[in-house]
Amino acid sequence: MTLSREVYQALEDIVGPDNISDDPATLDSYAFQWVAELSQRGSKFMPRPEAALLPGSTEEVQAIVRTCNRYKIKCKAFSTGWGPYAAPKTDGVIQLDLRRMDRILEIDEKNMFAVVEPYVIGGQLQAEAMKVGLNTHIIGAGSSCSVIAACTSFLGPGPDSIYMGHSSENLLAMEWVMPTGDILRTGSLGSGAGWFCGEGPGPSLRGIARGRRGAWGGLGVFTKCAVKLSPWPGPAVMPVEGVIPAYNSPLPENFRAYTLAFPTWESYADAYNKIYDAEIGYIAHRQFNLLGEEVWPAYIMRFIDPTKTTDDLEELLRLPEIQKLKVEGRRSFQLVLAGVTPRDIEYQKKALNEILVETGGRIVSKMAEPAMERFTLLYLIKMCFKEINMGLAGTYIGTFAQHGTPDFLVSHLRPAAEEALGRHQRKGLIADTGADSMMAAVSGIGGGGDCTFEQFCHYDPHNKESVRGALAYCADAARAARERGMHGGLEDIAREISKEELEESRRHAPQPIIYAFQRKIKEAFDPNDIGDGSYIATEEVKY
Repeated sequence: MTLSREVYQALEDIVGPDNISDDPATLDSYAFQWVAELSQRGSKFMPRPEAALLPGSTEEVQAIVRTCNRYKIKCKAFSTGWGPYAAPKTDGVIQLDLRRMDRILEIDEKNMFAVVEPYVIGGQLQAEAMKVGLNTHIIGAGSSCSVIAACTSFLGPGPDSIYMGHSSENLLAMEWVMPTGDILRTGSLGSGAGWFCGEGPGPSLRGIARGRRGAWGGLGVFTKCAVKLSPWPGPAVMPVEGVIPAYNSPLPENFRAYTLAFPTWESYADAYNKIYDAEIGYIAHRQFNLLGEEVWPAYIMRFIDPTKTTDDLEELLRLPEIQKLKVEGRRSFQLVLAGVTPRDIEYQKKALNEILVETGGRIVSKMAEPAMERFTLLYLIKMCFKEINMGLAGTYIGTFAQHGTPDFLVSHLRPAAEEALGRHQRKGLIADTGADSMMAAVSGIGGGGDCTFEQFCHYDPHNKESVRGALAYCADAARAARERGMHGGLEDIAREISKEELEESRRHAPQPIIYAFQRKIKEAFDPNDIGDGSYIATEEVKY
């Protein structure tokens, strides 16, 4: 499908000639996406949009959506984008690129919230919030990602979730251009009382707007939202020191940054539960292990030496100190303590010491050296080194990541994830970094309790055999999960899912009626079907 000149002109009249394009080269830049070769079975491109538009205001977004309804064309909005979820799923879709809407509209220091537009990123809001003693939740994808997208439209956990909560917990009032073109202002905003509350008066629409994973831009456009902010007991500006890539930040006296390791997976899970009970930790995350248990010590160590690059990885892996760290750092995660007062940080350190004694855990000595502690602090607070996700083989795909308690994590999810990845690594088509390449927040919600492991598969996107190996692994990971009574994991939201697999998921779902309700929501909120298909709604199912 190509847009008629009539439709193109109608859209151009809304945004102006400089903010719309149907040039194929421009459109292909939107279609070129991370892991598209998995989603599209080998192609590096998602479906090419029919046009790309850059609206500059809520009013322009509303006019575009109404035009789509009038001409029965589909649209898909995105902010900063992260993979195939941001691109159209089918042909015949126009892409709304919200990068012109990039303002922090308000930071309410007293009531601890901020109001932002879609292209405000986590790092941008964090820098401004820290100036007034506050901080913002940053998702695991990193500080370069849209705050609104994380809150309204996609997943939402991150390293700081144990203290600051999941993105869905941080969402307050929002301004939502519905698929019909109407504007809905939720919570306190809808009653003219400001941005502070997302729930009242009246029932919340948070479950319909985003649920657990969000609608991926397929159920209207969120143009403004308020997000909770949390206390920041650190400096107003975090000074960044060092030479590329060896950035670090001085460690304030009321902060500590540790890597903790445990003798068994059972003691590892016990430590999670005890950290929840003790209510300690500003950040708790299994971050560095995403590179794989056999590789991460060497890869991370290059960050404290500006003379080293990824090309030096094999040399670093041979060093005795790296080999020692590889052994010492098995079954480990990172923990940042932040004390609001001197007595608070002392309590947290004492509580942690008791937890380590009770579980047989230890502070990994190499990671406790000043340079590594400073690097760990900067990394986990700002989430600013996310290029390492791609560094080992060119790209990666996250898999598994089903949620549950710590005991579920180590006894049920971990064995399935290690067995599946290890089997495919031995075939030689994906990077062999060790079967434990699992990363994730120690808790995905505020206060603890809900956690997961995301198993990283590193592969070469430019090598067809490697891509086929990654696809085979993803299918096997989904099968392994379902055989153990779990739903499909993150691999299911990147790869193409057949109708047969969807039907199987429906049959085995604990609450299959949800599929019927999602269809009813789709029909009620998007009667003209202008969504691009990102909002998962199956054909009507009778119950």
